[in-house]
Order: sequence, then structure tokens, then C-alpha cells
Amino acid sequence: MDRRAVNNKPILLVEDNPDDVTFTLRAFRQNNIGNEVVVASDGEQALQVLLPSSAARAFQPALVLLDIKLPKIDGLDVLRRIRADPRTESLPVVVLTTSNEETDIVGAYRLGANSFVRKPVAFSDFLNVAKMLGMYWLVLNQPAPEWASGG
Repeated sequence: MDRRAVNNKPILLVEDNPDDVTFTLRAFRQNNIGNEVVVASDGEQALQVLLPSSAARAFQPALVLLDIKLPKIDGLDVLRRIRADPRTESLPVVVLTTSNEETDIVGAYRLGANSFVRKPVAFSDFLNVAKMLGMYWLVLNQPAPEWASGG
């Protein structure tokens, strides 16, 4: 992928497993996805980054990669709060999780997830997933204008 064509905003990776964080960062590097990656290790931290309690402007990443099974505040509740706040309601959110439970898939889409992707176990498969996510969400997708995000 051509780094110049990539949306230059950061990616927010909400993931509590340090191995999965390393896996994701390595896959992005190997696929030439040069966006800064901000990591939140639990749901509470993700919400603090995305929705500061002060009048400060909300963080507007190019993409939120959200795990479901998170400590403190689970991913579905994070998604619910993202969609409920005018500052973040139009952010692209891809649920990236090991869960394959139908209730998680249905719940994520009902709460406004843009996509639900099951994390592959093999790194070679994950490389392909990272490449496709990067190509679609950072190059092909036309994001909502910033004024549409209430920000």
C-alpha cells in the first residue's frame, strides 16, 4: 500500500491483550500502514481518549479498532457511548475480536458498528486482514466531514 495515499489521522486500537497489540502493530508495519496507532488497553481508557470529560474536543481517529472483551468497560458499551455522543457518532468503528458469538455480532451491528471482523489466529492470515482493513478504511472509504461529527 502506498503510504502517501493513506488517511494520515491516527488509528485508535482498543485492545487489552499485549500480544494482540504487538501482532496488530507488526501487521500494520508489514503492510506499510504508517498511521500513528494510539492504544487504549481497556474500555475506560478508550472513552477517556475519545470523549474527554472537559469541553476539550473529542479525539477524531481515522478508525477505531475495538475489541469486545475488555476490562472495566466492555467493547459493546464503549461502542454504545461512541454512537451516543455527537462528537464521535460518525467515527468508523470496526469490531476486531476473537469472539464469534452470534450475540456479539448482532449486538455490535445493532449498536452501530461499521464492521465486525474476527481476528485470525495465524499471523499470515492476520497480515491479510490488516492489509484489507487498511486499504478499505484508510484509502478507499470516504469519511464523514469533520463538521458532521459535532466536533
